[in-house]
Amino acid sequence: MSDSSPLPPVRLTSEAELARDALSTPLLARAARLARWAGPETRVDAGGGLVDEQLPAAAEVLGLTGDDAAALASEAWRVAVDTGLVEVADDETGTVTTGEDLALLTGGSPHDVLAVWQNALETVLADASVPDLDDLVDALDAENPAGLDLSALDWDPEAEAEFLDGVLANLYLLTVSEDGPGDGPVPLPALAASMIVPGDMGEPTNDVLEQVSDAMMRLDDQFRVLEPIGLVEYQPVDEALMADAGEVTDAGEVTDIGAAGDAGEASGAGEAPTAGAGTEPAPVDDTDVSRYGMVRLTPLGLHGLRTRLMEAGFTAPVVGALADKGADALLDGSAHYGSRAARAETELWLDRREPLAAARELLAAARGSDSGAPLRRLRCQQALSLVGAPAEPALREVLDDAELGGLARVWLTEHGAADVPPPSPDLVFWLTIDTVAAQLAAEGNSEELQALVEGLAAQHDGFFAEAWRVGHPATADVLEAMGRLHPDKKVAKAARKAAFKARSQRGA
Repeated sequence: MSDSSPLPPVRLTSEAELARDALSTPLLARAARLARWAGPETRVDAGGGLVDEQLPAAAEVLGLTGDDAAALASEAWRVAVDTGLVEVADDETGTVTTGEDLALLTGGSPHDVLAVWQNALETVLADASVPDLDDLVDALDAENPAGLDLSALDWDPEAEAEFLDGVLANLYLLTVSEDGPGDGPVPLPALAASMIVPGDMGEPTNDVLEQVSDAMMRLDDQFRVLEPIGLVEYQPVDEALMADAGEVTDAGEVTDIGAAGDAGEASGAGEAPTAGAGTEPAPVDDTDVSRYGMVRLTPLGLHGLRTRLMEAGFTAPVVGALADKGADALLDGSAHYGSRAARAETELWLDRREPLAAARELLAAARGSDSGAPLRRLRCQQALSLVGAPAEPALREVLDDAELGGLARVWLTEHGAADVPPPSPDLVFWLTIDTVAAQLAAEGNSEELQALVEGLAAQHDGFFAEAWRVGHPATADVLEAMGRLHPDKKVAKAARKAAFKARSQRGA
């Protein structure tokens, strides 16, 4: 995927709801509590972190107990500093004061709250890309304790961050794609395989499967880190599997490519917006697949990842963004949406308008001879089906229109209207070319379009002998596509010949 390709539109909850979700995330809530507790007497080290002697008090303020209480308190403090909830003086005193952004959590707008949360998310994502602290300590060079031997860890910080970005981008795409699991969880093996298994690979090799299993273990650690900030809901890998690494790397159980696993598949989901992302999520064995980890983005997580993708230069539309715009923006903007997203966007647009006026505006926007016009007319027809009976007067007004008359007759007939004038043969051919052009723009060379092409050729004897004369800007392209799609060589040849004639006529 290139960053110029629009991502599928996402449905987001309101900023007010997202802000409430952000304030209730465990990590941001702890960071805010520590910011209110901290003051000039709080002691920090040279890096701004709480000194060890302060951690028990911080953990007590947060109500944390157990072996990981100090680590959780330290993490919350780091988030408080990085997000501006507390400020540490740069001078040698290291004096701690309340940060200006703390007031935003209680008195700011929802947008302000989400901005603070987004900063906290960046801190946590950076932490998630770092190996386990114990491994880092073990990797210290004994002769040079001031530095880390990264080669001993086999850890490339940039590559690790890039890998996590790619995984999260794939998870976003899976969530927003119409043929993905939507609000449902994604199996961890499928997500790992989406980054590793090449798209053209049939049966994965043992080496590839081992890489998938290794990636699963890395992701298991990372999603455990990301859950407290509210990015994901995560069911970790079964501890019994963690205890037996041999079972986890059993290809038959973890990544039985080709076995059932529809929950992990989505069209194009493997094309992550980062370098190195490779393929669609591979199917996984769905026999108790939840043992291997299940992850889903929260509504807040969808918002956070969309924000990051947009900052990286991607177009990431939101359903509802076109509701206040004109019909031309609606038809063009939703042209390449999936059917469910396009319907939802159109319903929101129609909710704000009087039905007959909306129908007239849609029809006016559907006119045109540019390359995008056929798809606009298709989206217009779909939108008018949502308007229903109140649209009838607007459609009768365009019965004699060269570009809209065919659309109007189809709609009126489908809705049982009386006294619908029959179309002329020329109009039938024009509408046929327009319809196929719209389907080509919407779906490309799909199986549905191939079936449509075969049906047209079968129903209209001598179709190609007449179709090349149609004065539609897309006639030659449509006939050429029909020749490419039709399985019968004789029919395909007739279509290509007609396409040649159409081009010759247009150039004459």
